[in-house]
Amino acid sequence: MIELEGVTKRFGEKVAVDNLTLSVPGGELFAFLGPNGAGKTTTIKMLAGLLKPTSGRIAIAGHNLDGESLEAKRIMSYVPDQPYLYERLSGREFLNLVGDLYGMPREKSNAEIARLCELFEMEEYLDEFAENYSHGMKQRVVLSAALLHEPQVIVIDEPMVGLDPKSARLVKDILLKRVSAGVTVFMSTHTLAVAEELADRIGIINKGKLVALGTLNELKSFGGASAEALEEIFLALTEEEP
Repeated sequence: MIELEGVTKRFGEKVAVDNLTLSVPGGELFAFLGPNGAGKTTTIKMLAGLLKPTSGRIAIAGHNLDGESLEAKRIMSYVPDQPYLYERLSGREFLNLVGDLYGMPREKSNAEIARLCELFEMEEYLDEFAENYSHGMKQRVVLSAALLHEPQVIVIDEPMVGLDPKSARLVKDILLKRVSAGVTVFMSTHTLAVAEELADRIGIINKGKLVALGTLNELKSFGGASAEALEEIFLALTEEEP
């Protein structure tokens, strides 16, 4: 569902992503890890169509982002690391706007909004202006917006930031349920425990290059004979000190 072929992104002389080739099939939850400045968010933004690669090709479900971006965006959703809402819209108005942008019939979008409102326990504040929301409230609305049109591909950056433990557990369960139904999830996170718990495969990027790719068991061979936990593997591959 997600294909990156020789993707490079430069900002002037700086190479943020260096010749990245990666394939993520349907029904897989892929965790993308790396230290700060490694190229994770740049990759995420290229997948979402917010940045264009300097060279290389990105395709979503066979749709090339350079030429078929609207077709690709119709079947995907993007959740940034910082939830953004229009402050003078209520959460419900924002979700209705998202439904309209995806061409959902209003009856269907209203029914799905009601379901998501109950699921994320947003009844108390969904009709208030977003300017009054806490970070966690915004995150729930943004996640609801990402799920509203039942996307085939979900690109998500730091999904658990700002969520209480109950909401975080709910998001994990939702993502796993979507994956079991054939949805592709591309998740960037700094929380290694989340990647260890949820991911089918893990990719580690460092200084713009993909330095490891595989299941957790496969990654243990990269980290050395003594590496058992993902933290040990990650630190060994990125040359970070604990």
